[in-house]
Amino acid sequence: MYMAYGWPQVIPLEQGPCPSQKHIIYLKVTNRLFLVVSPSHLELWSSFQHKVRLGKYKRNAESLEREGENIQAVWSPDTKLIAILTSSFFLHIFKVQFSDKRIQIGGKQPSGLFLANVSLLLSEHVPFADKDLTVSNFVSDNKHLLLGLSNGSLYSISWKGEFYGAFELDPSSCDSSDASISPHSLGNGAASGRAPADSVSNHNSTSKSSIVRLELCLLKRLLFVLYSDGQLISCSISKKGLKQTEYIKAENKLGSGDAVCISVASDQQILAVGTRRGAVKLYDLAESASLIRTVSLYDWGYSMDDTGPVSCIAWTPDNSAFAVGWKLRGLTVWSVSGCRLMSTIRQIGLSSVSSPKFKPNQDCKYEPLMNGTSLMQWDEYGYRLYVIEEGSLERVIAFSFGKCCLSRGVSGMTYVCQVIYGEDRLLVVQSEDTDELKFLHLNLPVSYISQNWPVQHVAASKDGMHLAVAGLHGLILYDISVEKVASVWRYYPGTKDSVQRAMLGTGLAVFSGHFSMAFLILGLCLGYELLFYPRYHLDQSSLLCRKPLLAKPMVMDAYQDHILVTYRPFDVHIFHARLLGELSPSSTPDLQLQRELASNNHISSSDSLDRDPARCLILRTNGELSILDLDDGREKELTDSVELFWVTCGQSGEKTSLIEEISWLDYGHRGMQVWYPSPGADPFMQEDFLQLDPELEFDREAYPLGLLPNAGVVVCVSQRMSFSACTEFPCFEPSSQAQTILHCLLRHLLQRDKKEEALRLAQLSAEKPHFSHCLEWLLFTVFDAEISSGIYLFPSVITCPLTCLPGLSENANKNQISVPKHAGNCSLLEKTCDLIKNFPEYFDVVVSVARKTDGRHWADLFSAAGRSTELFEECFQQRWYRTAACYILVIAKLEGPAVSQYCALRLLQATLDESLYELAGELVRFLLRSGKEHDETTSDSADRLSPRFLGYFLFRSSYKKPSLDKSTSFKEQSAHVASVKNILESHASYLMSGKELSKLVAFVKGTQFDLVEYLQRERYGSARLENFASGLELIGQKLQMGRTEVLFDLFQRDMRLWKAYSVTLQSHPAFSEYHDLLDGLEKRLSSVANSQEK
Repeated sequence: MYMAYGWPQVIPLEQGPCPSQKHIIYLKVTNRLFLVVSPSHLELWSSFQHKVRLGKYKRNAESLEREGENIQAVWSPDTKLIAILTSSFFLHIFKVQFSDKRIQIGGKQPSGLFLANVSLLLSEHVPFADKDLTVSNFVSDNKHLLLGLSNGSLYSISWKGEFYGAFELDPSSCDSSDASISPHSLGNGAASGRAPADSVSNHNSTSKSSIVRLELCLLKRLLFVLYSDGQLISCSISKKGLKQTEYIKAENKLGSGDAVCISVASDQQILAVGTRRGAVKLYDLAESASLIRTVSLYDWGYSMDDTGPVSCIAWTPDNSAFAVGWKLRGLTVWSVSGCRLMSTIRQIGLSSVSSPKFKPNQDCKYEPLMNGTSLMQWDEYGYRLYVIEEGSLERVIAFSFGKCCLSRGVSGMTYVCQVIYGEDRLLVVQSEDTDELKFLHLNLPVSYISQNWPVQHVAASKDGMHLAVAGLHGLILYDISVEKVASVWRYYPGTKDSVQRAMLGTGLAVFSGHFSMAFLILGLCLGYELLFYPRYHLDQSSLLCRKPLLAKPMVMDAYQDHILVTYRPFDVHIFHARLLGELSPSSTPDLQLQRELASNNHISSSDSLDRDPARCLILRTNGELSILDLDDGREKELTDSVELFWVTCGQSGEKTSLIEEISWLDYGHRGMQVWYPSPGADPFMQEDFLQLDPELEFDREAYPLGLLPNAGVVVCVSQRMSFSACTEFPCFEPSSQAQTILHCLLRHLLQRDKKEEALRLAQLSAEKPHFSHCLEWLLFTVFDAEISSGIYLFPSVITCPLTCLPGLSENANKNQISVPKHAGNCSLLEKTCDLIKNFPEYFDVVVSVARKTDGRHWADLFSAAGRSTELFEECFQQRWYRTAACYILVIAKLEGPAVSQYCALRLLQATLDESLYELAGELVRFLLRSGKEHDETTSDSADRLSPRFLGYFLFRSSYKKPSLDKSTSFKEQSAHVASVKNILESHASYLMSGKELSKLVAFVKGTQFDLVEYLQRERYGSARLENFASGLELIGQKLQMGRTEVLFDLFQRDMRLWKAYSVTLQSHPAFSEYHDLLDGLEKRLSSVANSQEK
């Protein structure tokens, strides 16, 4: 998995004469070098740690006029020769030689970079120059070049400049393979589950079309030929490569006739085909070139009108991801399964019906590659993606990528921390005590990485506290536990053969056994050996054990105190490590490495150990996941299209692990698959062993890094971009997120009637911040599945009186109470509700699920969860008023309006007493709306269950007969409205009597209470003040305002009122001490009046 980070780097190119072609014609990265060929010159750069131009060759004006500009180029696999074809059909072959002149970068250590001399070796006029032909790109092996011509033929040339002539393919012998669709094909992005209707039917049309693109795969001995009409043909070549042209035979036709570019992933045996419609189709070359899936940006709101056709495709070195560039705009990096890992195109929205049209005047100056992508290449490590923008001659843009330290291979251990490593740094995803994910950015020590660039391998201990990082030479160990105090790096510098150790090493693992202080480094060295060191001293003097290996391992892994090593073709060796003595700096213990298991697919286990590994999972590069029995050597294929997996069963030594119930999880284009042990005698042979959980479906933007066993979540990472006005390009930032799997595990346990296990599992996670969300999703998914099944959950119902609230038995909903069932026949919904009842989140969870579902199904939900009025009463008694308010609508639906109004009136009084005025305002609006509807439809019921009576019953001590003055805003008041008004007026009177002015303001604002109308008819003196001076003093204290501010705010909008009050105040003897205050206020008000007149 690849994730972009940081700002893109710009590499400037030298400008030549003004060419007729406004684009770079060739870009190639190999052997720590990258070559850029423009229409007039070529440049050779270092793609190593320091990006430095090593050499160039610039053609003069005379050469350009006589022989034409450069139009095609190719670099020999050994990087010693460069072939360039000009527009006048001259073939130039250049030789690259490195001098002894070293380039000094800075610092004490030499850089290892030398200047290169690029010289013209030969210049020949090609034989087909007078035939008015156009050409495709070059492909080459170590001896020969191949070029496609516009007449449909191929032309062979040697690197010595020998022209072998043209030859034609026979497309009529091809088999059309596009109709063969893989049974596992799935479209992530633009789905494709059938053969396109426009498959090739006319074989003769291809032979008459010009060849526009060639792609060579020497590993599979395949040559792909793309024609101008969009047809694509795969050809077989001989073992000797392109030398024997007579053995180049057309085999299959691929695609749907709209291909414009191609790229092959040799290790994965996948062919990526870019189309004119902007989509990319992936074909499985191992399965008769069947279509796997199609990816595009359509679901992100972009169509071909926005991006144009696909212009180029580039696979990462390990073939696990590929970059796609478009002709008109941007690039995107996808995983093989179809997850969008990175995109320069700003996201508009998912599943847009119409694409967002780009306007020229739109402010998109900070979006990279706004003019489209012309060429791109990954470096050999996958840390950099070099890109040429369409129409650009002056620069190369390099995007930095980090790779995830995934659990590939055999054991698939789960770790506390997840690691993304770049060329010189680490990004560690950690879980805090609150289970919030954070990124820890670690820059490797300059003293190490400057001489050992780049990072080759990274491994973490199971507890996530130690990281082993191997660069070009040796390795270093980082202790995260003391990171806040001091960054502790321990070096193993290695010897001169350390270059081979890093380059030939297939893996680096952190090995820890059951010893008291055992933390050993498992590595590879020259001659393929296992080396063991204590963590506190990485030096040859502290070497604990050296174990020679038979050959170069394919995969290595460590499980507890066992080490597993696999060789080609498929031999498995397992060693057991025993430590004799104490492992400490003051002692020298003896480490014994004993061979426990045999090889050659038949593996016998030693009976001397009780905890020997019995099985192991094997993930092959083609995505096949299988399980190997280490006792009898039998292997069983489980599934395919898997990118990574995590083993969970038997791996946690802690009692707090939440995922011990499941065996493992895997991730691929189907999403996250959960493998549960089967209840049968053989848990690995039952049909229900594999369960694809619907709630862990494929996420097209978040890629999983690993599991947090103690939290029950999957750690995922996705791309974010931050923009700044001072930079040309945005900063790419990986963003972590947690996807919980707790609800899936709980549902699985309840399905198997393991209620006690489910309760223990939930209790372990009860303090986690995502716990309430998990319970909500658990209940929602179970209830939704019950509804979707079409089964009546509770067909047998009876009527019972409502006993929790006196006097309301006639309003009980007859569809809510069910006949009690036998405990053994409980539905999954009932089991789920019984589980959630053990936690205080139950009341919030139930009402939240109800609000997310159709009200027609509420009776079924609350028949299992409990009566809605009982749940409301419990929330009311616990003073969970916000949760209780959510039940009001449910009660109105199930119990009737009268019961809901009764509960709302009780809750209104309680919220006012607690000063929850916003919630009180919502209740007031509900009561007024509900009362109006109820009075219009059921006036007789309203008479029998008068809210006025209910209000008096509940609030008798403060209930007073409201005024029915015609001036009131409540015209033709019903008894129900009068009850609401009485409660509000009583509370307003209480606040004014206590001079609680701040609360009074919040009360009026939250409930929209008409305070002016109330004061006009208030007769009980609750708002009366002794004198004006004390009123000013009181307002200043309660509202934290000065007397001047209070008066200024009161009179600034009505100067006539101020003049009247001013005359009155100045004539009153009691106000003589306030003359200074009035003079200052007079000046402020006069200035305001003057400014208004102007």
